Amino acid sequence: MPTATRDPHATRTPQFLPFRALRYGRDHDLALVTAPPYDVLSVADREALVALHEHNIVNIDLPIGNDPYSNAARTLNDWRHSGVLELDQRPSFTLYRMRFVDPSGTTRSTVGVIGALEVVDDGAGGVLPHERTTPKAKSDRLDLTRATQANLSPVWGLSLREQLTDALIARGELLGEFTDDDGVEHRVERVDDPARVRSISSLVGSAPVLIADGHHRYAIARTYRDEMSATPLADAASTTMTYVGELVEQQLSIAAIHRLYQGISFDHLHQVLSMSFDITPVHPPVDSSIIREMSLRGSLCLVDRSMNGWWLTPKPESFQGLRDLDSIRLEQALRTVSHEVAYQHGFHEVEAVMRAGHAEAAIFIRPTSISEIRRTADEQMLMPPKSTFFTPKLRTGLVMRPLVV
Repeated sequence: MPTATRDPHATRTPQFLPFRALRYGRDHDLALVTAPPYDVLSVADREALVALHEHNIVNIDLPIGNDPYSNAARTLNDWRHSGVLELDQRPSFTLYRMRFVDPSGTTRSTVGVIGALEVVDDGAGGVLPHERTTPKAKSDRLDLTRATQANLSPVWGLSLREQLTDALIARGELLGEFTDDDGVEHRVERVDDPARVRSISSLVGSAPVLIADGHHRYAIARTYRDEMSATPLADAASTTMTYVGELVEQQLSIAAIHRLYQGISFDHLHQVLSMSFDITPVHPPVDSSIIREMSLRGSLCLVDRSMNGWWLTPKPESFQGLRDLDSIRLEQALRTVSHEVAYQHGFHEVEAVMRAGHAEAAIFIRPTSISEIRRTADEQMLMPPKSTFFTPKLRTGLVMRPLVV
């Protein structure tokens, strides 16, 4: 990709380009052939989606078998040749709208645009991480990209460009709409009018983009770009498929990712936490209403395997000078003791883990605020791992990006 000359004192901004999208033919019901992201699906979830429709995207995005990645590539090619998947005639952007009820009971409508975002080096600016990532094998998504030569699911980015939402309100060509099992309404539209395409490209490309979800996918895109640098795929691999929405409160619903602890006894954990938090019992027993109550009280909530609970109210003197993040408070409070931490969103999901005896303790934390996410972007800082859980999740299969057209 040609590199434009940049003012070294200016804030770096990324390229955001249209591409010839690969989409399901009009005779396919998007409710039956799309899927939640691969990393939230269990084996049973995958089986249910395959049973739902023989052309469900998990056949490609979450392949199985002795040679899963070759199977995925073969299926993708077969579906292209048979007309299951159709290639856009010219480069386009995809507008993706969702309408849903958030945990507070508020109905929200959001819109973002799917295009090809520039892949930049770590620390180069323009595309910014917002949290540290946990150690995780990246070979799965990298091997899938190598085999299929395609971007199958988008990274989720948040643009710092004000009024981006206003520019995306006008409708495009309707390609499909449906309501999923969680009651979320999804709607996708194509924009291929050259003038509007140029406008959207310029607008998104005028400000940095913060990665909200998909840090690992963006990291493997960087690896893949480097691998392809001396091949005919160099230009295509210099960008990766990304959904970009505006970083504004009305466009985002953020849940917490709670903490599960092992390698430390409950009593020891309780004792260590008491040095940084005022701890009082929760009455009555803990249930899903605790999530809302935590925000009202300004407290976290510790639970044992029987789901008995204790309020953790931060002692102000323990966290002076730290950012307003529960994830940082817990790292600070437990920094001197050996322990293992895992991450799980959702009250009922955490409850299931605890009652099954798979952790010694859990701590429910509060969602990260939009102001702290904005501060992360403005000051180019990093939050602890798993500080945010953006909802609803983007569906996979609404649009794909072949790197060889």
